[in-house]
Amino acid sequence: MNYDDEPELAGYVPTEGTPRLRRMRFVLRIVVVVGIACLVLPGMLTTMSVAAATAQEACNAWVAYEAPEATGASARFEFFGTGGPGWQCYTVGAFGGEKNVASLGLIPISPKMSPVPLPGKNA
Repeated sequence: MNYDDEPELAGYVPTEGTPRLRRMRFVLRIVVVVGIACLVLPGMLTTMSVAAATAQEACNAWVAYEAPEATGASARFEFFGTGGPGWQCYTVGAFGGEKNVASLGLIPISPKMSPVPLPGKNA
């Protein structure tokens, strides 16, 4: 069988489609990477904002418990903090400058603190 026998295949060269296929693969890869980024990025941003808010609230509780004379609290994420990588809690405005109050860990939670004993009573 010969290509000349079939008129619909006249002028057809089998290697013409290859450059289009390469471009199409490249475009498809870009679309897939952008799609995956659009799926993952909002979850990461939401997780970080919730963790920052939780760390700040936990830090406020720690500073009120440990250093009531401080005017504020600051929660920061540090890779090389005193308790290892994670959220660190610092006092703001206390006498002597900023002081590390607590290491809140990678996933900050509200602290469970014992009540402060009254002066003059055994705890």
